[in-house]
Order: sequence, then C-alpha cells, then structure tokens
Amino acid sequence: MSPAQTERLDRQFAFLNEADRLKSVLRATTLCDGSRRENSGEHSWHLALYALALADHAGPDVSIDRVIRMLILHDLVEIDVGDVPIHSANGQAHASAATQEAEQRAADRIFGLLPADLAAEFRALWDEFEAAETPDAVFAKSLDRVQPVMANLASGGGTWATYNVTFDQLETRVGSKIARGAPRIWDWVKVKARPWFG
Repeated sequence: MSPAQTERLDRQFAFLNEADRLKSVLRATTLCDGSRRENSGEHSWHLALYALALADHAGPDVSIDRVIRMLILHDLVEIDVGDVPIHSANGQAHASAATQEAEQRAADRIFGLLPADLAAEFRALWDEFEAAETPDAVFAKSLDRVQPVMANLASGGGTWATYNVTFDQLETRVGSKIARGAPRIWDWVKVKARPWFG
C-alpha cells in the first residue's frame, strides 16, 4: 500500500471513529416507547429509514439517495455542539447566531478529518441541508422535523410537555417546515397532534 493510500485510510477511519461519538449525544426526544432519550446516532438512522419509507411523499425533483446522505450527515455537528432542541429557550436557541456559528466550527473540524475530496463532498451536502433551498434539502428538513413529532405522539407528549409547547408554536416551529417539503404528511400529522394540545 502506498503512503498516500495509507494516509487516506487513516483519515477515513479517523472520521468514522469520531462519528461514533454521535451515539453518545443524547437528544431531548425520547424513544417512541418513552423508555429513554434517543441519541443522535439513532435519530440519524431513523431519519434515513423515514426517507426510504416516505419517499412517495417527496416531490418529483427529489433524489431520495441524496436525502438519505444528507440525513446521515446532518447532525454530526452535535458531537461538538450537542442537541439544541427546537423548542428550547422558547424556540430561540435552535436558530440563534451562537448555535449556527458553533455548528459551522464543528462542521469545519469534523469534515476536515476526511481526505479533501470526501471533506468537500460531505460538507457540501451538510451545507445544502442547512440552507434548505434545494428540493432534496427541503424534503430532508421536513423529515427531520416530523420524526420528533411522531416520537412525542407515541410517548405521551414528550418534549411538548417539557417545554410547554402550544399547538400554535408547533405549527410555526415545526409544521411549517414539514408542510414545505411534505404537505400531505403535515396534513396527516396535524390531525394526530391537535387533540394532544386540548
């Protein structure tokens, strides 16, 4: 094996070993059975499965393969930043400048572990997901928002109770993002969620 091949594998496995730390990042959302909080590795896997199972709700311009790749990568920054729940700090923390800057630094560090070609490819997918402007990213964001809703419904309210979320806040912070990429899914979920809020 050449020195260049050895260095490439060194970098690939350094990234993969670092990515393993995502399994130790606990999210606010619980498992559907409410038995414990899910970790961010589990969340990413579950979202990839969501993309496969709900592909028929994607728009005609959506590539499910690209969506899955985005969803596998999207939360790697939580290795450094941790989970910032959408409803925490009255909905202000998730999109704050401080959180965005911390996530950018984390993306620089984590994707920077890879060989240059993979670093650029993975980072571009992560940036695309964050910007949520392409059909693939919009659908991926929709799934990222709907999965915790389904866990909350299954577990008796979950983070909605923790953060005193109202239905209007759910619609504004979450529903609008789901509806943007998967309107039929939000129509269905909204009917299921509304009774929980009384």
